[in-house]
Amino acid sequence: MRLVLPAVILEQIRRQGEETYPHECCGFMMGRQDDRTREISEIRRQPNERADSRENRFLITPAQFRDAERYGRKAGLVMLGIYHSHPDHPARPSQYDRDRAWPWFSYLIIPVSKGVAGKPHAWQLRDDRSGFDPLALTIKENSP
Repeated sequence: MRLVLPAVILEQIRRQGEETYPHECCGFMMGRQDDRTREISEIRRQPNERADSRENRFLITPAQFRDAERYGRKAGLVMLGIYHSHPDHPARPSQYDRDRAWPWFSYLIIPVSKGVAGKPHAWQLRDDRSGFDPLALTIKENSP
């Protein structure tokens, strides 16, 4: 599976990560997919609803999921995955991320070191939940 992300959307995620630093940011990736490619056409920025440990944890509530899914149906888009930041930590999934992930979603993690967003990495949880596999990430230079 390959994840295609327009540069303009990557910039939105980078800004959100920098704005929320030193806390994790989060949101949904919406778009379309076929058998080999998931193409992101927009994001749905979400507030991190964690009350504690926001520097290394994020929480998206069931109501946030429901609202994003409703939006997607109306807009003709599919919820393809979740993005979040890792403040002062590499862009690899943590055990916390793995415990809360679903195999059918793509996950984009962007590191934010000392307030500056770095290079994102995309991941997919294995069906047996034993770990994540990296996804090919293509940054598309034209607009979504």
